[in-house]
Amino acid sequence: MEPRLLVTFEKVATVLSFTRAAAELAYAQSSVTAQIRALESSLGVELFERLGSRIRLTEAGERLVPYARQLIELTEEARAAVTAAGEPSGTLALGTVESLTSYRLPPLLELFHHRYPGVRLSLRPTLGDANRRALRDGTYDLGFLLERETVHEGLESEVLGEEPLVLVAAPGHPLAGRAGLTSADLAAAALVGTEPGCAYRDLFEAELRPWSPGFLEFGTIEASKRGVAAGLGIALLPRIVVAAELAAGELTALDWEPPFTLFTQIAWRRGKRLPPHARLFVERARRLVAESP
Repeated sequence: MEPRLLVTFEKVATVLSFTRAAAELAYAQSSVTAQIRALESSLGVELFERLGSRIRLTEAGERLVPYARQLIELTEEARAAVTAAGEPSGTLALGTVESLTSYRLPPLLELFHHRYPGVRLSLRPTLGDANRRALRDGTYDLGFLLERETVHEGLESEVLGEEPLVLVAAPGHPLAGRAGLTSADLAAAALVGTEPGCAYRDLFEAELRPWSPGFLEFGTIEASKRGVAAGLGIALLPRIVVAAELAAGELTALDWEPPFTLFTQIAWRRGKRLPPHARLFVERARRLVAESP
């Protein structure tokens, strides 16, 4: 089995579309079709069922997927070992979340840009469920998660650290300065939030559902911070994303403790053999978070 045929098969099996696979591999669709037929001919089995404009894996195709992924990863690892001349190299597709991309990862990205120029990083901002799916199906090589759960179906994950959360308001907000706030005390406050699917927003919404009518959605962290600073409501955000505004007095921290804890994690597909440049990235990410305030 030629490695290039396995790469094409794995991509088609992942996206279940010859057209999309061709676009992502930068091939003509006819080339993808020809390669799949060549692989099926060499194995003597059909790997996909054609259902009009849709396709699905046959039983033989389902059985081949994990072996194809292992062989592809082993081939990439072998190539890196004999061609890198001691310098890490390769491409990493990284699933990320906005708060980590903008506030935790810049030092790590800068390090790789300057010290490991042979490692090409592609960041894909993605919310929790979609991020985990992309990791399981191999679309992403590694992913950063900000979640309460630390065990994820089909994934290997490593907790890099707890991510502190803080409830913030404008300095003149009625709740500013009040001690020992409870969730019920927040009932009359307007709530500002990022989009649904963000772990801390969803958990905050679930906690306040008995008392609060809902969120004023600003979509992004930066827009949410501006809305809070303008007095439009209060927001629960990772402390790292509001550290500068708290220090400058533009926002104030309210005396309310979240009844849940989130953890910054790095994850990859269970059973995946991480090539050297991916293992290096995990190690550097581990060190970065450990050294962060």
